Amino acid sequence: MKKPPWLKKRLPPFEDLAKVKSILDSAELHTVCEEARCPNLGDCFSKGTATILILGRICSRNCGFCAVEHGVSALPDEEEPEKVARAVRKMGLHYVVITSVTRDDLPDGGASHFAKTIQAVRALGEEIKIEVLIPDFKGDFSSLLTVVKACPDVLNHNIETISRLYPEVRPQADYKRSLHLLKRVKERDAQTFTKSGFMLGLGETEGEILSLLQDLREVGCDFLTIGQYLQPRADRLPVVRYTPPEEFEKYKRAGEEMGFKSVASGPFVRSSFHAAQMYSSHSI
Repeated sequence: MKKPPWLKKRLPPFEDLAKVKSILDSAELHTVCEEARCPNLGDCFSKGTATILILGRICSRNCGFCAVEHGVSALPDEEEPEKVARAVRKMGLHYVVITSVTRDDLPDGGASHFAKTIQAVRALGEEIKIEVLIPDFKGDFSSLLTVVKACPDVLNHNIETISRLYPEVRPQADYKRSLHLLKRVKERDAQTFTKSGFMLGLGETEGEILSLLQDLREVGCDFLTIGQYLQPRADRLPVVRYTPPEEFEKYKRAGEEMGFKSVASGPFVRSSFHAAQMYSSHSI
């Protein structure tokens, strides 16, 4: 399917990307921007930001939409939390987004590694705000609690798509489990901002999208991102439809009317899209 005009994007000059790339490479760190082939990589790297990927670059799951490599991972790098903190300091970040591959092979799903990374970055100064984008930990509440107790400023867990499409898009995940995770965060600490996101273009209907928005509001989700699914490689799910910008605007308005604190909705929107701005506009 040919991409429409609104999905054309110019890449910044390579030299604008080099500084961030050099810092991350020297720290032996990965980014989800690179591993997931994010279309915003050039924009973020050129502005000195990136979403840091911990717990390796190989995922234990094999979702139909995702470009991240699937297979068996090595044990977590015990020095990685400090490596992340050093990279954050070198990049001069005041807002950090940390995510991971899913690690169903680990007893706690990598939750303790998330907590150590949050603590290492927090030690740089309380002025640095931390957002974590976490997997579902197979629904294990003790793992979720480990992350929540480390006090991230924003806890993000992507719902990704409507319930009907889960067997095809996220066969090893569960729609209700993801909603329950977001609900448990609020039950444990109502002051922690929660966030989620999903894709359009996989075959969902307008009614199903509005139902998804309502489901997220019912579990107290604060922030929401909605973006266009783009097939990252030939063996991933095909795009069913390219959603025009005016429809993204319609869902943004619908979400705001339902009570989300902030909704970022557009073809190039991804989980970390303007994350710092979304947080700062509602953190007071």
